[in-house]
Amino acid sequence: MTLRGAPLCGANKGADAGRRVRRAQVDWVMERLSERDWRVMQTVNLLRVVSGNQLERLHFHALFGHTRSVVRGRVLQRLVAWKALTILPRRIGGAARGSAGATFALGSAGARLYTERQAASGAPSRVRVPGAPTDRSLRHTLAVSELYVCLVEQARVHGAQVGAFEAEPASWWPNGLGGVLKPDAYALLLLGPVREHWWIEVDLATESLPTLRRKLLTYLDFVARGQLGPGNVVPRVVLSCVTQERAVALRATISRLATPAPLLFLALPQEESARCLIRSLSE
Repeated sequence: MTLRGAPLCGANKGADAGRRVRRAQVDWVMERLSERDWRVMQTVNLLRVVSGNQLERLHFHALFGHTRSVVRGRVLQRLVAWKALTILPRRIGGAARGSAGATFALGSAGARLYTERQAASGAPSRVRVPGAPTDRSLRHTLAVSELYVCLVEQARVHGAQVGAFEAEPASWWPNGLGGVLKPDAYALLLLGPVREHWWIEVDLATESLPTLRRKLLTYLDFVARGQLGPGNVVPRVVLSCVTQERAVALRATISRLATPAPLLFLALPQEESARCLIRSLSE
């Protein structure tokens, strides 16, 4: 059986996610995957949708200059050709070209391989193969992915770790009333003995302030009833906002809520969110 690299265009783009893949092809691909390939697939499964630029910053950061983009392009092209990854048909923005500007999800072979590897290790199997997303949901998912990438980058700089990260729906948590809290993500950040738990809300200003206020009240109700989240604590909630102006508006909303709202909620512009969360570990 022969499989060769294929261009990042044509029938590969988002076409294989729902198709069955033959056992022989799965085995062929499994024999050829490197550890870096597995790490790339793990990241894509964790976040559901990831851009080529984000994967480059996570998994090819040790390379420099033009070499980094060339190697990233070759690796992602190969994984798409093997159906370990698939390219979603929409693009976010128009500046980036090739695989840097593409958005990736697990492909049919990748989903099957990842499920089998998780089962073999005894780990819970949660394989994330999204359907065709709307432009709005794609922007939001990529914004969550971007915050994760920025957390990892800031952790490298400051000697910290992203001990755990879960995107929705894995980040959702029972509210004690038969329903669930639905943060966009959950992060456990580590620096030496310091551990900080965060629930993350990524705000792209697509919801009104009254709607967001109602969501914040669900967190306050959770705290008032003595409920606990991951790690048997109540994680703080960061609202990562699309603009500085939106962050200011949300801070004003938070200031009008009852205690412990000012301690529980932190509204920040997106470009500052990861840096502030990592720096808080040493404060």
